[in-house]
Amino acid sequence: MLMYLNGLILQEEEAVISPFDHGFIYGVGLFETFRTYNGHPFLLDDHFARLHRGLDQLRIVKAPYDRGEVLHIIERLLEANDLTDAYFRWNVSAGIAPVGLPSKPYTNPNVMVFVKELPQTRAKEKALHILKQPRNTPEGQERLKSHHYLNNIFGKYEMGENLKGEGLFLTEHGHVAEGLVSNVFWRKGGDVYSPSVECGILNGITRQFVINLFRSLGYHVHEGRYLLEAMLQADEVFATNSIQEIVAVSEVGEHTFPGMGGPVYEEVTKAYTKKAMKKFDL
Repeated sequence: MLMYLNGLILQEEEAVISPFDHGFIYGVGLFETFRTYNGHPFLLDDHFARLHRGLDQLRIVKAPYDRGEVLHIIERLLEANDLTDAYFRWNVSAGIAPVGLPSKPYTNPNVMVFVKELPQTRAKEKALHILKQPRNTPEGQERLKSHHYLNNIFGKYEMGENLKGEGLFLTEHGHVAEGLVSNVFWRKGGDVYSPSVECGILNGITRQFVINLFRSLGYHVHEGRYLLEAMLQADEVFATNSIQEIVAVSEVGEHTFPGMGGPVYEEVTKAYTKKAMKKFDL
């Protein structure tokens, strides 16, 4: 695949950065993942608003978000890879600095954009396996989508080669947090629940969109700290991320759920698809 690095479109094996990049040595970097529909990146403005808030927190100095410039890079990458739609990972790392913890802002970050083909068929249903590894609390006020991914790596090691399911993190106090690569929701009657950001979760862009989508469909959405038992008593369970969209959950541990047969899963998925296939973000 061809990728983007600091203004250039390169073969992946040609793209190199310095080992002194603090994104490599100290994990000072952020990324956003999103996909396109008919060439249009969905929720692009929301992704870049979160990216730039995080860059400010990490003191990485970056030019303000330029939508036209970002769209041009996406179009170039789609054309270069002969793709109509793709998975994108937009990555900003701190850039080169001396070895040692920083005291000054980073003024010359590296911008990399990775591209992958979308899967031919996306997962529409999955089982959640309760992890022994707890969801760590974020090191700042709120979890950033950063290079610091060790908690997720340990969770993935625990899952091993299980490709059909996904690990479910609980907090150290036993509250439901999130999946390895997703946010989670569950429905009980006309109420929908999702763990709050105080549980150490990533406040996913798709999560935020789906919360508003549920509300537009007339459901009461609650965010808070919930013990696992609350999820296990649900009528339906869902997982969300920007690539897989909304996935029905058929199992949580040893408990079963309707999965794709759930009536609200079908309703919210249809509403999501209708929004995503429109030309402009809503």
